[in-house]
Amino acid sequence: MSLSARQLLLATLDRQLLLERQRMDVSEAVRQVCALQAQSPASPYVALWNRVEDFDPADLDAAFADRRIVKATLMRITLHAVHAEDHAPFHAAMTGCLRSSRLYDRRFTSTGLPPEEVDALLPDLVELLAHPRTGPQVEEELASRFGEHARRVWWACRTYAPLHHVPAAGGPWAFALPNVYRSSPAPSAPTPQERAAGVRRLLLAHLRAFGPASAQDFARFTLLPHSEVSQAVRELDDRLVRLAGPGRAVLFDLAGAVVPAEDTPVPPRLLPMWDSTMLAHAGPGRTVPEEYRPLVVRRNGDVLPCMLVDGRVAGVWRATDDGLELSSFHELDRAAREGLAEEAEKLALLLAGRDPAVYRRYGHWWDKGFPVVDTMVVKV
Repeated sequence: MSLSARQLLLATLDRQLLLERQRMDVSEAVRQVCALQAQSPASPYVALWNRVEDFDPADLDAAFADRRIVKATLMRITLHAVHAEDHAPFHAAMTGCLRSSRLYDRRFTSTGLPPEEVDALLPDLVELLAHPRTGPQVEEELASRFGEHARRVWWACRTYAPLHHVPAAGGPWAFALPNVYRSSPAPSAPTPQERAAGVRRLLLAHLRAFGPASAQDFARFTLLPHSEVSQAVRELDDRLVRLAGPGRAVLFDLAGAVVPAEDTPVPPRLLPMWDSTMLAHAGPGRTVPEEYRPLVVRRNGDVLPCMLVDGRVAGVWRATDDGLELSSFHELDRAAREGLAEEAEKLALLLAGRDPAVYRRYGHWWDKGFPVVDTMVVKV
């Protein structure tokens, strides 16, 4: 079976709950989409608003507070919100990548400490964080053991130790500075078998959320070594089907997974910063036209809040003093403009009660300019 680029786009949008908002519990929505990028506290909320019918931010607040959804450093060495039951296997899958990203970084190697000494610290750190503590409080505890190197030891540990962020009281979103950490029920040093099982589970979750996808797509989404990705594909051989697409890479999917018909209508959407849909595939990605990728995925890693028209990035949006400003990179027809305006009105109302200035710190990208064809401001 060979799939067109349009079918691949529709499949991803469908699995990401972007073809039609679904009435479902927020924790199950997070599980369905694999993980929500949570580098910015607002992003999981805006992501779920795009996907869940009648989304109430208080439901996500409660899910974080009850630890049904946890926020932790995982794929691509960035913060993600994941279903609590997925955290331990996802962390096991990512431990090697997370560990090497810190213990072989010059910011740690400059301490002269052997990596094994930090590894040996993890059980004590997990015990220390059985009760929530801020980063400075942890550094203070580590100072007696590591002296002037305590800050860099903590910088390394907080990335690959089994920890998650604890929601804070107050603020527009569930998390606020200073970050508060707590131990997660995951092994400090997963066995090779646990790591391999975690990679397999993460691969299945990736296909459920973003498939059909190639091994390169999965490696891009996670930053896992290709050897671990290839091993997971081999071990899951009887649970996967192989498909052809517009490129040369072999695509994998779950047996029985559905791909929507090519004439399926696609509603407009206003995605948050770093939405995982834009980061789940190698190359420009299914939702990002190649010519727009440098505009919305900046060299420092910032992925701007984008507006989708017919499932593809058509421009960017930002909060202003008046409401939301939508800037398109090409001409939009009347139906697209009206659909985006309707979405913007609803999103502006959501933000008005929480954070009307959401993402305002990233306004410098707008100051630098975009090749904008049209701009409209939707007032609250």
